[in-house]
Amino acid sequence: MSSEVIASSPEFEALPSSGAATVTSPARPGSSVLSAADDRTLIERAQAGDRSAFELLVQRYDRQVLRLALNVLGNAEDARDVYQEAFLKIYRNLHHFRFECAFYTWVYRIVTNVCLDHLRRRHSHPEEQPPLLRTVSAEERRDGDFFDRQAETRAHSDPERQVLGQEIGRQVEGALQALSPRERMVFEMRHYQGMKLRAIGDALGTTEETVKNSLFRATRKLRSQLEGLR
Repeated sequence: MSSEVIASSPEFEALPSSGAATVTSPARPGSSVLSAADDRTLIERAQAGDRSAFELLVQRYDRQVLRLALNVLGNAEDARDVYQEAFLKIYRNLHHFRFECAFYTWVYRIVTNVCLDHLRRRHSHPEEQPPLLRTVSAEERRDGDFFDRQAETRAHSDPERQVLGQEIGRQVEGALQALSPRERMVFEMRHYQGMKLRAIGDALGTTEETVKNSLFRATRKLRSQLEGLR
């Protein structure tokens, strides 16, 4: 998937490939063997025009970016659009990265800005938005990767419980839609991504106190919207 994200970019196609990569295939994000030093090597090579190094960076972060976009937007098609747009922006702006913060923080900042743009467009022009063909339930947000489970069947599940779960999921999604774009982003990053308040602030380019206030407002609104579920 990673090479397809930037394959249509004229700038990317013009880059020379270094042939066989001299850095071994990286572990997925979160692995103990993944280090800032590994990132720095790949970033410096990519900044020098090494296409294979950038592809390895995409492979390291693509799952996290896609999961964040999916959780925030609640729609698979929108999440894929954000995924592609975000990685193109990362590629086109990589030469601006100066190692003044962690690379993942810089990546998250770009992804969250793209997600916020999509959410603002939804709020400003809801009539232009296509119907949601497939939203993401709260259970799916918690329990793993949405795209890896699309072919799964639930033939042995309790139909009555499944209907009830779907109804609760719709109410939760409706309550999330009532939040402002920034409130929803903060709530999703805190409760579904498990990020610390300071990390959220770094990603959003704001202070920890501002994040705390946004989270408080989001939680208060959700409690009010979902009072009947208690």
